[in-house]
Amino acid sequence: MLKSFLKSLRLHGRDSVLLSPLAGKVIPLSDVKDPTFASGSLGDGVAIEPTGSKVVAPSDSKIQAIFPTGHAVALHTNEGLDVLIHVGLDTEKLDGRHFTVHAAVGDTVKKGDVLIEFDRDAICKEGYDITAPILICNSVEFSSIKGNVGDTVSELEQLITARER
Repeated sequence: MLKSFLKSLRLHGRDSVLLSPLAGKVIPLSDVKDPTFASGSLGDGVAIEPTGSKVVAPSDSKIQAIFPTGHAVALHTNEGLDVLIHVGLDTEKLDGRHFTVHAAVGDTVKKGDVLIEFDRDAICKEGYDITAPILICNSVEFSSIKGNVGDTVSELEQLITARER
């Protein structure tokens, strides 16, 4: 009760910033060629057309899930964001080819730690779209989620700002 009263006294909620886990061009989630991601049903966010070959921890976080195929990782940041990073579309069908996982469920990771390495060129040669959706899965807890759409970002540059309710 005290927490909600104190929140009500603030004019604006606190902002949480998510840094980019990949280098590349930021595009709107609605432009992703997969209806599940594009609809935002898994959470709000952006997507990145990667120019690099690794996924790094965007913040000090705890790994909640990491797929054995290496194509996706879910983490809970110290700032309270539940983040899903999904490298490519339908890339789970590669069954781990072209992905190397460097983290495990339950690991506590530091900002910048390498979580996944991937061979972007090999994935594309096999016919897969390498676009990487970056989702805030607990986006309903925030009044707004704003991504740096149109920017080209390096790893650990500001990517998304989430404003608390």
